[in-house]
Amino acid sequence: MTDLSLTVDRIIKAPQERVFNAWLDPEMLARFIIPGPGMTVPHAASDAREGGRFEIVMKAGDDEIPHAGEYREIKPHERIVFTWESPFSVEDSTVTLTFDPVEGGTRVTLTHVRFPDKESRDNHEGGWNAILEALDGVMV
Repeated sequence: MTDLSLTVDRIIKAPQERVFNAWLDPEMLARFIIPGPGMTVPHAASDAREGGRFEIVMKAGDDEIPHAGEYREIKPHERIVFTWESPFSVEDSTVTLTFDPVEGGTRVTLTHVRFPDKESRDNHEGGWNAILEALDGVMV
């Protein structure tokens, strides 16, 4: 089932450059990479360059869920591609973000490919939608 994918998008009420930069800034990541209610991010780090890595620890109650990945492509203000490594992902799971200026802000389109099964894909879809909503909230 690794050919499963999802795409979500949202208009973020902020300029393209600012929205793009938020995805590479560990302090900002800690504020919006929150896929569920009551979750926090006690640790976020980013070596924001092609070939660099990021680490994010999501906390739900007493459980800490590590996430990491490698930046495969960074095209300033337009596109970021990174691998997605977590206890719930498969090898070569990849996320692509595009940033397009629109009236009133920036359309962020997120495409995530390769999941172990439909349930994992559906759970990630809910998580990514929550993350984009949180991103919009912190951009104000």
